[in-house]
Amino acid sequence: MIMEIPLELMLTISQKLPWMFFPDIIPVGHPIFDIINSTNPETDWDLRLACLLLYSFDCKDNFWQLYGDFLPGTDDCTSFLLATEEDLLELQDEELASTMREQKKRGLEFWERNWHSAVPLKIKRLAQEPERFMWALSMAQSRCISKQIRIGALVQDTNMLVPYADMLNHSFQPNCFFHWRFKDRMLEVMINPGQQIRKGDEMTIDYMSGQMNNSFMRRYGFSSPVNPWDVIHFSGRARVHLDSFLSVFNISGLPGEYYHNSKLSFNDDGFVDGAVIAAARTLPTWSDGDTPPIPSIERKAVKDLQEECHQMLAEYPTTTQKDLEILESMTDPRRTLEAAIKYRLHRKQLIEKIIRALDTYQERILF
Repeated sequence: MIMEIPLELMLTISQKLPWMFFPDIIPVGHPIFDIINSTNPETDWDLRLACLLLYSFDCKDNFWQLYGDFLPGTDDCTSFLLATEEDLLELQDEELASTMREQKKRGLEFWERNWHSAVPLKIKRLAQEPERFMWALSMAQSRCISKQIRIGALVQDTNMLVPYADMLNHSFQPNCFFHWRFKDRMLEVMINPGQQIRKGDEMTIDYMSGQMNNSFMRRYGFSSPVNPWDVIHFSGRARVHLDSFLSVFNISGLPGEYYHNSKLSFNDDGFVDGAVIAAARTLPTWSDGDTPPIPSIERKAVKDLQEECHQMLAEYPTTTQKDLEILESMTDPRRTLEAAIKYRLHRKQLIEKIIRALDTYQERILF
């Protein structure tokens, strides 16, 4: 255990009715509860948590009045709830851009319904401008921990804002995890079994297991070129042999648990990473047990798949090199603009990594 945070410092709300808060900082009759109670129980967890966060800033002697100084401001936040239309266009992903427009609209409409001119001052001062509410909503989405906790005999699925623990960065191979210690109501940050954290090492957790980069962009505003869960959609006309592809890159495990078995690699040059794992999950494949693949068929399939990858890259209005040049030339860019360019860059880098992986596969399929 390397960190422990007591319940009294957190902001938590149950995921299902009746709404329960731990600690219960909302007094009986406060109108913020009516706003929270008006939300959709199935979908609006983030709106409820944003309301609770805003209320905590106005709650006398609440810890979050101090901790709020450690939260990123609007200019430092990568959440695409705060992105401009220009930033959304720079994603070069119309489906993701459309989703974020709907999310922004949802948040703004909620603010307009509940922060109109007739509301009492104790509500109006929490978010006098829509930008304030959208910032709180971005904090709720990007810093929330969803966990089942036990309070005495009561077990609740909760959405939690946990100070200090919310500063841990994401990794697809994290060295830490969260554990609820019910006897004294503490959230513990624990080291994963078999791992060590030395002085100077970064503590990391897995924000969302099994999610593509577009999911990370929707929720957190970042992406990764080595996300092992990212997906490339091929037409399926050409297929490579699954068993031989896995063996070439020493990938072991079942599809949902693929990992690079470095113990089988004599010359581990670092080529196999999350991008190659993603290729193993998403390339069109065939398998016929122990029957060896026919090299001529495999080579034709490899060429066809590579050609399809080149076609995907050609559909983007910018190249990988151009994106890199844009990022290098930017001085003090908006965080959301920078994240948008990195997102499209990471997508192209994944496709390019698959092209190179297919080259390596083709070279090694003849034993």
